[in-house]
Amino acid sequence: MPTYDYMCENCGHKFEQFQTITAGPLRKCPNCGKAALKRLIGVGAGIIFRGSGFYETDYRSESYKKGAESEKKSSGDKGKETKTSGTVSKVGAKTETGPKNKTKSA
Repeated sequence: MPTYDYMCENCGHKFEQFQTITAGPLRKCPNCGKAALKRLIGVGAGIIFRGSGFYETDYRSESYKKGAESEKKSSGDKGKETKTSGTVSKVGAKTETGPKNKTKSA
């Protein structure tokens, strides 16, 4: 429900009133009792989203979501283990070359 600002032209009393959009403007001043109220033009209030779930990314198109998912999968494979034909190998793992045991000869 919107908040409307009112001012009495007779006594100068200002106040805010919660009203439905379809409700007509008030006429009688609660302070002096005269029918001299005027609804003021206000700046209004911005929409306030409270709680979780009000993010720009929540309403992305399906094509964007699919593209982001495929990008995540392709960049997420580096350094992870993959199993192919019964063997386990590291994707992007370094391999050592040369002899494993180096001994000093005297």
